[in-house]
Order: sequence, then structure tokens, then C-alpha cells
Amino acid sequence: MNLTIKFIVAISAIILLSYGFLLFQTSNLQNELVMEQARQQARILYKQILLTRQWVSDHQGLFLVKTAGVSENPYLHESTIRADDGTVFVKRNPAMVTRELSEYAAKSGFCWFRITSLKPVNPVNAPDEFERDAMERFKEGLSEYEAITDSPDGRVHRYIAPLMVQESCLACHAEHGYTIGDIRGALSISVPLAWADKVIHKNKNTIISYSVFSIFAVALALIFLFNKLVAGRINRLSRAMGNYPDEDYSVSDDKHLMGDEIGKLIIRFGDLCKRLDQAQEDLDKTMQQAFYSEKMASLGQLTAGIAHEINNPLGGLLNCVKTMHEEPENLELHKRYIPLLETGLRRIEHIMRQLLNFGREAPLTFSKVDIDGIIRECFELLEYRLKNITLTMDLNLTEKYCIDVEALRQIIVNTVLNAIQAMPGGGKLAVSTTKTQNRLIIKVKDTGTGIDPAIKNKIFDPFFTTKEVGEGTGLGLAVTYSLVQQMGGDIEVQCELGKGTAFTISLPANQMYTKPATEEISVKEKGQ
Repeated sequence: MNLTIKFIVAISAIILLSYGFLLFQTSNLQNELVMEQARQQARILYKQILLTRQWVSDHQGLFLVKTAGVSENPYLHESTIRADDGTVFVKRNPAMVTRELSEYAAKSGFCWFRITSLKPVNPVNAPDEFERDAMERFKEGLSEYEAITDSPDGRVHRYIAPLMVQESCLACHAEHGYTIGDIRGALSISVPLAWADKVIHKNKNTIISYSVFSIFAVALALIFLFNKLVAGRINRLSRAMGNYPDEDYSVSDDKHLMGDEIGKLIIRFGDLCKRLDQAQEDLDKTMQQAFYSEKMASLGQLTAGIAHEINNPLGGLLNCVKTMHEEPENLELHKRYIPLLETGLRRIEHIMRQLLNFGREAPLTFSKVDIDGIIRECFELLEYRLKNITLTMDLNLTEKYCIDVEALRQIIVNTVLNAIQAMPGGGKLAVSTTKTQNRLIIKVKDTGTGIDPAIKNKIFDPFFTTKEVGEGTGLGLAVTYSLVQQMGGDIEVQCELGKGTAFTISLPANQMYTKPATEEISVKEKGQ
């Protein structure tokens, strides 16, 4: 999952949780508002019904003309009166007025209410479970009671408050044993909430719709802004990092964005690349200088030893020449000495040519050569150092392979000199070559003093040496390691203190041929 998707998912989750919390709080708030509205509505209705009942009671009832739809109240002693003209009037007490008004309210769907009592005169007014529980609580001093109940048509807010006996009530209820201030019964009011639930449900759907739209719109806006301000610029920077240092690693960025954190990072990346390029250039120069310095140091050691070896045949040659001068007419002497002179001079020429080849400075160029032959030449050059050492050579690279000749000479000479110096009293030196799959393996093993395990991981560090001052530069193995790495190989060391050391050099066998710089120049000159 990339950074853009993670960011969008995280932001969408935050928005979703925010809208979910908002929806929950809004739903609760709406429900509380509806409950409060229903409660106030029930209280107002309760007071209005009380006023109506009080008015009816104060006027000793309400008389209606008896018609087909107006029946008598069987629970009143004087339920009807007759006028002089014969018109019959039916009496309505407060309880019956309340019941008939409730029937009208129920038909309108507004609400419904009724009178109830624990000791009803009319069985119709017997309390249900909610009303009975409330009236029991009224005896304990509770002034009102409410609850939410379910019905087939939805939720219903039920409200009930006590009816107190007043003086005007005694006309009907004195015979029941009530006195002023007693709780005669209660007025139970029911307010349907289906309409409010529909509004709440509609509001929830509206909020959900807006939430989905908002999340979608915000996600699109964030994707665009995040890609433009963050992801796109980071991707360009990542590609530039992947291209460095072989390909174009420049990073383009909008000018108006260069002042932010990513813009500064892009600028710092460019500065870093420049410093790395300069550091690499300085390192290359340093390594070339170290390579050349170590080569000159090795060449100095070789020259110092070879000079002694050359002096002996030179002395013999000079004696031959002197004798020939003294006897210029002795042709038999000349005939015997001239081949000796030629052999001695060619030997000296061969040694000097090897020294010149070893001292030549040139960049790495790969060409097909006889690796075993190069190794033999190196040991010819080092022959004077092997007088007390038993040399065993097991060279098995019969084919030619692409390799840098000068680097190989430097590697072999440095490694062998290191082995010789580890055997000051003499010993055994074994050199072997072989090919394993696509690797060329060169192994140099000695029976010298070995390497202390405590310093084994430092032997390839530049200028690290255990030799006395003036006996070594500390660059031999460092240069060897660097040359092996440049040719795509690796070098391993196995050692045991007091028993010897083995250097195993592994080089790729599939290197491609590269033209030397001098050859390229000559080709260009011919083309011109």
C-alpha cells in the first residue's frame, strides 16, 4: 500500500468517525428535543384539561340536548332534566367531558387522554399497569410520571399526573369518602411520537448522505493535493535517488513550492549529490595515488633486491669483456664468451622489462590474457625473495580470460610479498588457480606467523600495518582489496595464529574486453 492510499484511508477513517460521532450526538439531541417537546405538550394539555374540568365542575356540570348521539351517564343520580317545552337535557360531569374530548383528540391523531383511578366508579376508568404504577408513586409524593412505550403505530410518550379533590368535586364524590386535597385519581395523557421518529430518521439519512458525499469530495481533494504537494514530489525524488549516480538525477519542482519542507529536501538532495560527486572524485584520486604509492613501494622493494641479483652476472660479464680486450686475437675465447655475454644481457633485459611493466601506471582495461603466465612472470620477478621458501604452484587456468593485467600483477605481488614477509625464517608457499562455475579462483597460502584474530578485520584498512617503521606502508592489502573490488571480485582470508594464512581471490570469468585508452586514441587518429 503506497503513501497516498494510506493517507486517504486514514483521513477517510477520521472523517467517518467524526460524522459517526456527529450522527450519534445529533440523534440523541433530536430525541431529547422531541421528548422535551412531548413532555411540555403533555403538561400544557394536562393544565388545559384541568381548567376545562374545573369550569365544568364550577358550573355544576354541562347540559347537552339529548339527541341520537348523546347518551345518558348511568353513573349520575340526576343524569337528565326536562325543560317546560319538553326538551330533554343530558348532564355531563367533568369525567365524561374529559372522556369525550379524548375521543375527539384520538380521532384527530393529535393525542389521547383519559381519567383513571385506583377506585373507579366506571370500570372503563380502571388503570393499566403504567397508570397503576404511577398512582402508587403519587402516594409517595411524586408530582408527575412519564415513560416511552411501543405501539403498533410507533413510539408513544405517556404522561400522567394526579387529580386532586377540590371543593367543587365534593358534590359528586363526597359520598365516596373523599375530602378536599385527596388524590381522587389521575389524568393519563398519551402523545404519539411516530411523526417525530420519521423526522429523526429523515435527518439521519440526510446526515449519512452528506457524510458520504463529503468523504468522497474530501478524498478526491486530498488525493489531488497530496499527489501534487507530497506524493508526486517524493516519487520524483525517489526516481532521482535511484538514478544516482549513473543517470540523470536532477529533480524538477514548482518554484512556488520550493520553500516548503519537501522543496528544501529536494534542494538538499541536489547539494548532497554534488558533495558525493566531489567526495567520490577526491576518493578516486586518493585511491589512484595510494595505488601508485604502493606500487612504487613494492617496486622499490623489488628493485633493491633485484639490483643485488643483477650485480653478480654484471661482474661476470665485465670479467668476460676485460679478458676479451686483453686477448683480442683469441677467437676461440671470443667464441666461448660471446654466447655467455648474450645470455647474461638478455637475462638483465628480461628483468628490467618486468620492472618497467610493473611500474607502468594505467587505468583498468580488460583484455584476454594467460593468467597462469602472468602469475609465473610475477614469481620470476620475485625469485630472489624465495631462496629459503619452498614454492608449490598448481596452476590450472588453461584458457585465456579477460582481466586487467597490471591490476593482477599488483594483486599477486602484494599478496606474495605479504606471505614472504610472514615467513622471515623460511617456509612453504603454495599458489593455485582454478575455475569454479563463472569464477576464477586464485589462492595464495603460506606457513608463516598467521594473523591475530583481533586485527583480522583491519588488515584491509589503508595504512594499517604490523611491521616496523620503514618496513611497510600499510597500503599493500588495502590496494589489493580495492583492485579486486574494482574488477568485480572478492577476497577472503583464512588464518590461524602461528600456523599460516591463506588468501582466496575470486574474480569473474565473464568480464568483457575493453579497449585501452591508447588504442582508442589511435583509432580516432586513423579516422581523422
